[in-house]
Amino acid sequence: MTAVPTTGYEFLDSAGGAVLAFAHRGGAFHPELEGLENTMAAFQHAVSLGYRYLETDVHLTSDGVLLAFHDNVLDRVTDQQGLISDLTLDEVRRAKVGGREHVPTLAELFDAFPQVRFNIDIKAPDAVPALAEFIAERDLWDRVLVGSFSRARLREFRRLTSGRVATSAAPLEVALFRLLPSGRLASRLLRHRVAALQVPHRSGPITVVTPGLVRRAHRAGVHVHVWTIDDPAEMRVLLDLGVDGLFTDRTDVLRDVLVKRGNWRESA
Repeated sequence: MTAVPTTGYEFLDSAGGAVLAFAHRGGAFHPELEGLENTMAAFQHAVSLGYRYLETDVHLTSDGVLLAFHDNVLDRVTDQQGLISDLTLDEVRRAKVGGREHVPTLAELFDAFPQVRFNIDIKAPDAVPALAEFIAERDLWDRVLVGSFSRARLREFRRLTSGRVATSAAPLEVALFRLLPSGRLASRLLRHRVAALQVPHRSGPITVVTPGLVRRAHRAGVHVHVWTIDDPAEMRVLLDLGVDGLFTDRTDVLRDVLVKRGNWRESA
């Protein structure tokens, strides 16, 4: 197992080498929260368990408000329908997640939980400049890590924030860390803009998170975070590999595993 890397970003380095426990969408599959993903109730529940790293997604309404919401439409998790980008905040407010919770704005989350850090997945192109502006206006440089499956969105976000915000790797960037002779070479080619590889344990028949990937990333000063892990045996396997963080929908399970291993840390 290689030493925990120093990334140069407060978001990651302030943990002092502790495993980062991310409440994915607030802990979407906790028995008390099913159907309430990305709601204030879910995030409050995670914080009450001691989580200090919360994962969420962002979309932008038609009137320019950032929402903590995964899908591009309301249909799957609320009692309303419609494309987020076509709706105003007032129109979105009519929707209830799980029949009871409103869709929170990103500002509401940061105001409600000033002691936590947020891992944010940019889900739409128009959310990129809005998120960069939101971070700058509130001086949130050290409280966020931003990722996206779209390299174009990440490139634009990195440009707008001048590299001041920790970002994870897009899929093509992850491939460089896997396929090039060394992680240091991959990092150089990416101009040291990747602070973390946030990846699945496996993708189809391919095991993504291997001892070699963790070693390559660490030698390049890059974290490895794995999503979305709900099985305690799998959590232990990944922790034994030396990964730096785990995303989970089962916040109760991950907390229990980390407590038993002496890896649980509630302060950020």
